[in-house]
Amino acid sequence: MPVRDRLLALVVAVVWGLNFPAIHLSLEQFPPFFLVALRFALVAVPTLLFVPRPGVPWRWVVGYGLGFGVLQFVFLYVAMDTGMPTGLASLVLQSSAPFTVVLAGLLLRERLTGRQAAGVALAVAGLAGIAVHRAGLDGGATLLPVLLTLCGGLGWALGNLCNRQARPARPFRLMLWMTVVPPLPMLALSLATEGPARIGASLTTLGTQRGLLALAGLLFTVVVATLLGSGIWTALMSRHPSGTVAPFSMLVPVVGTASSWLFFGERLPLVEVACGALVVAGVLYGSRPPRAYPVVDGAPAQVTRSAAA
Repeated sequence: MPVRDRLLALVVAVVWGLNFPAIHLSLEQFPPFFLVALRFALVAVPTLLFVPRPGVPWRWVVGYGLGFGVLQFVFLYVAMDTGMPTGLASLVLQSSAPFTVVLAGLLLRERLTGRQAAGVALAVAGLAGIAVHRAGLDGGATLLPVLLTLCGGLGWALGNLCNRQARPARPFRLMLWMTVVPPLPMLALSLATEGPARIGASLTTLGTQRGLLALAGLLFTVVVATLLGSGIWTALMSRHPSGTVAPFSMLVPVVGTASSWLFFGERLPLVEVACGALVVAGVLYGSRPPRAYPVVDGAPAQVTRSAAA
C-alpha cells in the first residue's frame, strides 16, 4: 500500500474515532432506529436526485448497504442506547477487521501473509487488553451490548466484502448509492418499535441545548464520517486487498477512547494507553509492504546475512 493511501487510511481512522462521541450526542435526542434512517436519508435523497448510478451489479450495492449501512449501525446504535460506553463501543466495533480478514480468506480466497497475520494478532491482543480492563470498570458494558456491537462489526465486514466484490470504477458513487438502502427499512422498523410519539418528540425539541448538540453530532456523522470517511474507505477497499486495508480500522478505538475521555470524562488509564500502543504497532506492522530486493539478470538478488547486517 503506498504511503499516500496509508495516510488516507489514518485520516479515516481519526474521523471514525471522533464519530463515536458524535453518535453519543445524537442518541441523547433521537431513537436509535430513527437515527439510522435519518442519517442515511440525508445523503440518499440528494444521491437519488443528482448522482448517476454506479456501474456495478445491484446485488453488491444492496449487499453493501445492508451490511455496512443497516446491520452495522442497527446493532451499534442499539448497543450504545442500552448502555455501551462510547469508548468501548469504538473498540469492540473494530472486530470488523479480523472478521473481514477471515471472511475474505474463506469466501474470496484472499491470501493472508505472515506479516499481516502477525500485525492483526498484535492489534487484537491490544484490543483484547483494553476490553478486559474496561470490563472490570464500574459502569462497564454488560454482555448484551458487547454482543450487539460484535454483530455490528460482522455487518461492517460483510459490507466490506460486497464493496470489494463490486470493484467500482467510481467508488464514491457506490458509497453514495449504498445510502439509498437503509432509510426505508429503518424508518419502518422505527415506526413499528419506537413509535410515532417518540419520533415526534425527538423532532419537536430540537431547539433545546441537547437538540442542538444532537444536530451537530448528526452533521458530523453525515458530512465528515459518512461522506468523507466512508468515501475514502470505499476507494481504498476497491484498490487494495481487504486484509491490507481492514486492519487500519483498529486505530479507531484509540481515537474513540481518547475523545470520549476528552469530551465526556471517560477514564483513560495507563493500561489502556499501553494496549492502544499495541493496536497502533500491529496496524503499522501489518500494513508494511514486503521488502523489495534488487533485480539481477531478471531475478531478485538474494541478500546474504552479512550484506543485510
